[in-house]
Amino acid sequence: MSAAGPNGTPKKGDVATLTKKDFMTDQEVRWCPGCGDYAILKNVQLVLPEIGVPRENIVFVAGIGCSSRFPYYVNTFGFHTIHGRAPTIATGLKCANPDLSVWVVTGDGDGLSIGGNHLLHAIRRNIDLNILMFNNRIYGLTKGQYSPTSEVGKTTKSSPMGSIDRPINPIRFALAAEATFVARTSDVDQPHLKEVLRRASAHRGVSFVEILQNCHVFNDGAFEQVTNKQTREEHRVMLEHGKPLVFGNERDKGVRLTGFMPEAVPLGDGGVAVDDLIIHDEKADGTAFAAIVAEMDRHDSLPTPFGVFRDIDRPTYETELMGQVDDARANKPHDDDALDALIRGGATWEVE
Repeated sequence: MSAAGPNGTPKKGDVATLTKKDFMTDQEVRWCPGCGDYAILKNVQLVLPEIGVPRENIVFVAGIGCSSRFPYYVNTFGFHTIHGRAPTIATGLKCANPDLSVWVVTGDGDGLSIGGNHLLHAIRRNIDLNILMFNNRIYGLTKGQYSPTSEVGKTTKSSPMGSIDRPINPIRFALAAEATFVARTSDVDQPHLKEVLRRASAHRGVSFVEILQNCHVFNDGAFEQVTNKQTREEHRVMLEHGKPLVFGNERDKGVRLTGFMPEAVPLGDGGVAVDDLIIHDEKADGTAFAAIVAEMDRHDSLPTPFGVFRDIDRPTYETELMGQVDDARANKPHDDDALDALIRGGATWEVE
């Protein structure tokens, strides 16, 4: 467990006066030069002063991987746990103290391989956690093996003839588990990253944010088409609630639905009318609409969607759990003597 590194326990103070500097530690940030994690850390530290929560009520929980160094670099409480189990530790924290703002930092390997089962159950329970998944489509800490999100044919140290695995799409994974908030952003689009982090923090329930992140050493340029300023407008579409899916440098392309399949179409003279395009609905009750939008990732002819796929309200796990605890206490008042008799009764013995 790290509690703000050698700076010690965070000091209580006026939340309104907190700045980015208050969330920085004196630890040397140890990622490779050019790593996208630096940008993510910076933007998290910029957003934390805005969420209105004192540092002593914020906890970062991480598993194993490059991204999992995060708790050392944020001046809050934190746990650096074991491989894939960050959602489990975070679940226990949130249930023990629902007032905490709990953030889970994981990677595509940590969260979707050994940690896939833990992540699935944290999401389906709708625990009020902010889950940030750094997706670079590679194992970076262990030096470049293919990960659960690597594309078919990916040549790495562990797949010298090309990966034959079908990759997991983190967004579709989260939607299948019925996450109440699902979003995608990238390390290099800082205004968008900050806005998504703000919205994730404000959401009551589980927030799952996929952050496309460049591993400059072992998988450089994995998301170049959708992150490079010269090419991204032609290859990504920004999701805005209640607005049509329009993209392109000249805003001259759109996405419409043909049956259950999204299709890229030209707009304007001789093209399709904007009224015929998909209108984004992040508030749709079920996951079917968001799943169709997420399905666009499968097709090279379609743009990659960025933004909030889903944002709905549903009771959180810890709220319902605390309700059951309160009901139990009300129906069966606590009796210290009875508890003591239960603990000391039956088959007990002394060890001398």
